Amino acid sequence: MYTSIRPGQVWLDTEGKRIQAHGGSIFYENGTYYWYGENKEKTDGVSDILHWGVRMYASRDLYNWEDLGNVIPPDLDDPTSPVSPYSKMDRPHIIYNRDTKKYVCWVKIMEKDGRQRESILTSDHLTGPYTLIRKGLMPLGMSGGDFDLAVAPDGKAYYYFERVHSETICADLTDDYTDVTGYYSTHFPRPYPPYVREACAHFIRRGKHYLVTSGTTSYFPNPSEVAVGDTWHGPYTVLGDPCPGDESQTTWHSQISSVFKVPGKKDLYIAIGDRWLPQYMDIPYSRVARAFEAAFAPDAARGIPADAAMPQIVRNTSISDYVWLPFRFDGEMAYLDWHDEWRVEDYE
Repeated sequence: MYTSIRPGQVWLDTEGKRIQAHGGSIFYENGTYYWYGENKEKTDGVSDILHWGVRMYASRDLYNWEDLGNVIPPDLDDPTSPVSPYSKMDRPHIIYNRDTKKYVCWVKIMEKDGRQRESILTSDHLTGPYTLIRKGLMPLGMSGGDFDLAVAPDGKAYYYFERVHSETICADLTDDYTDVTGYYSTHFPRPYPPYVREACAHFIRRGKHYLVTSGTTSYFPNPSEVAVGDTWHGPYTVLGDPCPGDESQTTWHSQISSVFKVPGKKDLYIAIGDRWLPQYMDIPYSRVARAFEAAFAPDAARGIPADAAMPQIVRNTSISDYVWLPFRFDGEMAYLDWHDEWRVEDYE
């Protein structure tokens, strides 16, 4: 039984198995925390299996998690299904629509044509079953990458996503949360990876809207950025890297997928992150950045040394770990300090 959170260490469920909730988020309902994400138990980097559905866990203390199984199971019968285990499905996000009484889950699909599209599923219950109602959505006609969903107190919902290899978009969702309305704003334009911002994570603190984003380096970690604005659509001002104490420039060897405000705590916001490749933490970010710049901007990258090429690796994400850290605020800036171990009870 756990009595604390230990970032970067192997985290087991109440049955003693590795927790599989990657690229995930936490949903709080009726006194219970629900942690869900990509089930990577069979994604060993050798087989062609890219996921094994969306798995969910329940907890009363944020430390000990009971496995509820796959709330969205892999579709083993239809190879064209967005939730086929051979489909590159990731980043599930679930929000509740109080008008339709539906739980709405969006997932990102990396298609074989290189474009990234969204699929939407709905359910009458948080724990499922979920029904696929839309697939192949290109929001606003754009290739939509890593994203976050957020709901305002008045019930209006927003979709923050990476317009692939370009910029960040904030788009209004339709009343049923299953599409975009057409109204949107653009933020953080960047010329190419690794500088393009992805993995948006939105939260609100003291009336300010925060967006935490990562660079674009696939499963390799990179420096995060914190930006703040006064409205859902910004404009957003970039405040900088939340991890100035991290000499590796890798957000403590992790990528943040969401930020969870702990109910009942005055100022506890937890960055929910994945350490996708714990077996390759010795590869420096500088080498990763050079490799991505060489791949996506060959003209700008002329003169980059030959050793910039990335080494051959096995993307065994079945052993990926988690890095959960509490934000520390100094004025508007949000910082993530490293803790080998920390407790929710230590916060007001």
